[in-house]
Amino acid sequence: MSTWHKIIFGDCRDMHEIPDNSIHLMVTSPPYYNAPFDYPDLFKNYEEFLELIRAFAKELYRVMAPGRIAAFVTDDMLVKGEKYPVVSDITKIMIETGFRYRDKIVWEKPEGYIRISRRSGVVLQHPYPMYFYPDNIQESIVIFQKGKFDYNYIKTIDPKILEASKIDLKKYSSEKWYLTIWRITNVLPLENRLEKGIAAFPEEIPRRLIKLFTFVGETVLDPFLGSGTVTKVARELGRNSVGYEIDLELKDVILRKISYNQTTLTGGSMDKIEIIERSDARRLRTFLQEKVKNQRSVAKKKTLKIVSATTSFVYNSAEISKKNSGWEKLKRALPTVEAVEERLKHAREKNLSLSYIQTLERLKAHLERKQEITSATE
Repeated sequence: MSTWHKIIFGDCRDMHEIPDNSIHLMVTSPPYYNAPFDYPDLFKNYEEFLELIRAFAKELYRVMAPGRIAAFVTDDMLVKGEKYPVVSDITKIMIETGFRYRDKIVWEKPEGYIRISRRSGVVLQHPYPMYFYPDNIQESIVIFQKGKFDYNYIKTIDPKILEASKIDLKKYSSEKWYLTIWRITNVLPLENRLEKGIAAFPEEIPRRLIKLFTFVGETVLDPFLGSGTVTKVARELGRNSVGYEIDLELKDVILRKISYNQTTLTGGSMDKIEIIERSDARRLRTFLQEKVKNQRSVAKKKTLKIVSATTSFVYNSAEISKKNSGWEKLKRALPTVEAVEERLKHAREKNLSLSYIQTLERLKAHLERKQEITSATE
């Protein structure tokens, strides 16, 4: 069976190319809010990100067929020391738009998928309470539904289509699709992949969702297409698809990934693939990379100024170490400004030696300058 696929480069807040009630499944991973590994500084603030989701959700409700499923692959985001409740906010927006909250599945990532966090190793440096921040090895697959599905519809489907859409129960059971935790290990290879610099999810996620929630010949939507994973999988499974992507710089990646002008793995005939470039499409990746590069350059200059200003204040810990053999031991015992302040208060109350108090004051200054440098480089 041949299929058709429409790839539109433009903003998904306007999906006028799609008729009302015509989409049978939406699977997408919206841009991670200002994540350094995806589109850093794409949004001015978190509210602007939520406004994108609100506007898109309204269009999504229009195009979704009654009773059908919309699935988001996303998770809460840690950006510059602040944690943002993305999952709960998307859930609230979708419910306010009119969707029913149906389920949440947790994708447990293999260790190779974990991005190195600057915060995760803090306990190793400071083995004390209040320094703990866990590594995130999961992502949420949040599932919504437009009203309730009419199961009488299944009776109207051609028996051949129904048979072709049948779920492989052996795989369903052995891979435990029936659980709310999916341990998917066949993720993207780390080397020589098309999605370099793109936060792409493994093909197995849309593959399962498409098999579980659509029949052969139905239509799947991905409004944040990225590298084209959903279109690729939909084509392989004999489903039609529509994808929106605002970043024109991903065009070559998408066309290569979906094997443009090639036959599908499951079919013999050529599929119809239409590419549309709208005027609201942008070239985001180069723009944002240049923006981040400039920000880092400014931060680096600021850091150099801070370091230069503090050298005269006996900031070099190696130099202090020569003068005071207990310096490193003191740093390990008092790793925070608060801890040093508490010790200083005690030393002054007990009238301890002036040299000891001065050493504590130098350590406090050392830690404060270190905090300034860390803040300047974030």
